[in-house]
Amino acid sequence: MMNKTILECNAVAAGYVKGLNILQGVDLVVYENEIVSIIGPNGAGKSTLLKAIMGLINISGGRFFIEGQEKTNLATHKIVNLGVGYVPQVANVFPSLTIEENLEIGSWSLKTNKKKALEKIYEDFDILKDRKRDKAGNLSGGQRQILALARALITSPQILLLDEPSAGLSPVAINEVFSKVKEINESGVAILLVEQNAKRALSFSDRGYVLDQGRNAYQGSGEELLNDPRVIDLYLGKL
Repeated sequence: MMNKTILECNAVAAGYVKGLNILQGVDLVVYENEIVSIIGPNGAGKSTLLKAIMGLINISGGRFFIEGQEKTNLATHKIVNLGVGYVPQVANVFPSLTIEENLEIGSWSLKTNKKKALEKIYEDFDILKDRKRDKAGNLSGGQRQILALARALITSPQILLLDEPSAGLSPVAINEVFSKVKEINESGVAILLVEQNAKRALSFSDRGYVLDQGRNAYQGSGEELLNDPRVIDLYLGKL
């Protein structure tokens, strides 16, 4: 029996300039408790898809659903309130603010139990508790990414959208971040992951989608895509 559908995109078209779509009709589904990766060449529309889901750019065609309810072009704060967390690739922490202040900003949409939510984050992220008075700008790249993950989790999302979490990190930091992502998933949060490190992403994903020029090119389980000669030749061979 298939788990319930958390997020679904049907023929989604979107772009940054009116009349010029980067996404050309993308289909995608994420089920409860899954890790799903989106891979593909630069400019394929991977990050654009996450921004469209989050209401950061306008969806000009197709439809988007959360738990079977259409939410196309809903305001970003309402998407968050529906249980969708998002960690962008860049500018995902405020470097001039402390770790605690960054986390407090993440709790802005909570009506109650903000203190309890922060306590839970500190339980799950010891490294942040020990340094909560430190400025985020003093953290290493990997630690900043951990902080960004923690902030997105304060609202207890049922799905987390991650845009290139390993970008610019050392191999050790990449291991730490992917380990934390796996841990988050095992706690019951579905993950939709955009990642240039395609082999690494697919190796621990339940399923994956390959986007190319704003369209679905291939899809399958992580293992199937890792071993598909067409995907290897076009997208994995040089990685």
